[in-house]
Amino acid sequence: MHMEKETARIEAFSDGVFAIAITLLILEIKVPVSGTPDLASQLARQWPSYVAFVISFFFIGIMWINHHRLFTHIKRADNTVLVLNLVLLLGVTSVPFPTAVLAQHLGGNGERIAMILYNGTYLVIAIFFNVLWRYSVSKKHHLFGKDFDEAAVQRISAQYALGPMVYLLCLVLAWFSVTASLLMNIALAIYFLLPPAHATKFGKNPQ
Repeated sequence: MHMEKETARIEAFSDGVFAIAITLLILEIKVPVSGTPDLASQLARQWPSYVAFVISFFFIGIMWINHHRLFTHIKRADNTVLVLNLVLLLGVTSVPFPTAVLAQHLGGNGERIAMILYNGTYLVIAIFFNVLWRYSVSKKHHLFGKDFDEAAVQRISAQYALGPMVYLLCLVLAWFSVTASLLMNIALAIYFLLPPAHATKFGKNPQ
């Protein structure tokens, strides 16, 4: 049965999970031991941790923005929406782990595998986003309410369809070039930061 109520509790719980996940990222940046003779050098050697932290911070933030965009359309929730949203949050909470692995190995011998793990995590999250959205669209007359914007729904669908394919490409690219894979990740994050109305101008804008 559909639960005829607003999705405020889902959004509030999800916001809390996003907030915790994004906060945990900073724990991987370690404070140098007191009395270190060359503090500047110790801080500089942690550059992979800074890079991983900043990138994942903005990636989680962009996921939060997109989650908010979805629930401006999803007005009601059934049991499937609850479960799919929970599965999506499972992916979000896992982000600090591949971030820590990347921070430890970026610039070293294990950076290729670390980047593959990092990309794999975001590939799974992108799939979860798509499953949640596609299911909601399939039930839009029940979940979106009467006055939903069909054009806006189609634009989000078009934008999201790109995510899993490009994250898969990032994963494969990591085997050949970690730097290129990381830059493609950043470009994809910027793409998902754009409002769907602007993002779909880069491809076919559905009518």
